[in-house]
Amino acid sequence: MTQTGDRHLDPAVDYPLSSRRPDLLHTPTGKHIEDLTLDAVVAGDLSPLDLRIAPDTLLMQAEIADGVGRWQLAENFRRAAEMTEIPDERVLAMYNALRPNASTGQELADLADELEREHSASRTAALVREAAEVYERRNLLAAADD
Repeated sequence: MTQTGDRHLDPAVDYPLSSRRPDLLHTPTGKHIEDLTLDAVVAGDLSPLDLRIAPDTLLMQAEIADGVGRWQLAENFRRAAEMTEIPDERVLAMYNALRPNASTGQELADLADELEREHSASRTAALVREAAEVYERRNLLAAADD
């Protein structure tokens, strides 16, 4: 059994969250998952933000993954939770920057620093730094303009 805040999640009992613990799930705007209906869409009661996943939901999924020994999946969920706070345009730019030969080592270091400083995304920043190290070893960094 794992614990998130004052919640106790047991993978054998609580997973999948959407069917076994819908009471815990909400949108970033605070609507409950049960409020996400076709009728609500037709009535105009939902915004695009209501259809996004909340960081807390991703953190609960991470706890479930940890509870069954899937630590790497749990880390992916935790990074995803961090990334929900980053504007979509910036996330797309990050994906492009992380393509092999798209960025210099300094550009990736600057991106990692930005993630920590501006978005409190330390796990995602660590992943960017790790990618930069791997790209350097494999000669996959863009050449620096002198």
